[in-house]
Amino acid sequence: MRLAAGALMLWTIALVALTLLVGKALAQAPPHAPGSVCYTAQIWCWAQPPGRPGAPCVCRTPAGPVRGQLG
Repeated sequence: MRLAAGALMLWTIALVALTLLVGKALAQAPPHAPGSVCYTAQIWCWAQPPGRPGAPCVCRTPAGPVRGQLG
């Protein structure tokens, strides 16, 4: 019984970690006009320039540009 509880706990921890790694951006953007925020898989940034929602965009990061979609 004790082994089953330990295995269940390990599966739960692994599932939470995996969810955090592959989930959408964790930070929520503040209220904004449509097309003024660029969303990537992990982050968001203000669109420069804003555009039509759904159009491709780029967020500049210290690691380089990251492609996203206007929302």
